[in-house]
Amino acid sequence: MQGFIVYDDFITLALQGSGVTKKGLMRKVADSTQMLKGILDGCILSIIEEGEIYGYELAEKLQSYGFQSFSEGSIYPLLLRMQKEGLVSSVQRKSTAGPKRKYYSLTEAGQAELEQFLGRWADLKQSVDAVITKGGQ
Repeated sequence: MQGFIVYDDFITLALQGSGVTKKGLMRKVADSTQMLKGILDGCILSIIEEGEIYGYELAEKLQSYGFQSFSEGSIYPLLLRMQKEGLVSSVQRKSTAGPKRKYYSLTEAGQAELEQFLGRWADLKQSVDAVITKGGQ
């Protein structure tokens, strides 16, 4: 708890004079986390669309695309949630290198969600690109 108090004091000090409140900062962090979560879900669905894949392999692919902070351990909760939501299905298969592996594939609902994500992403990317390039000026 003492570490949290020091961290809280640091945040207060860092925000002084910035016009940003702690509540506003926390809202921005939460919004950013939600945005990344949605983007990550779409990226995972896109990778799974390529073919059946197991968790470790999925984590390696994400890392190869630049998602450096994701490990095999952080992927499994996402896959479990997606499975509960009916977006992916899984099957266990023998592995030549140890215990059985759980392979994931897209369901019809997962394919539909991926298509919706791709549409939302295209719209968002177009809007962000327009802002960044100031409408092409």
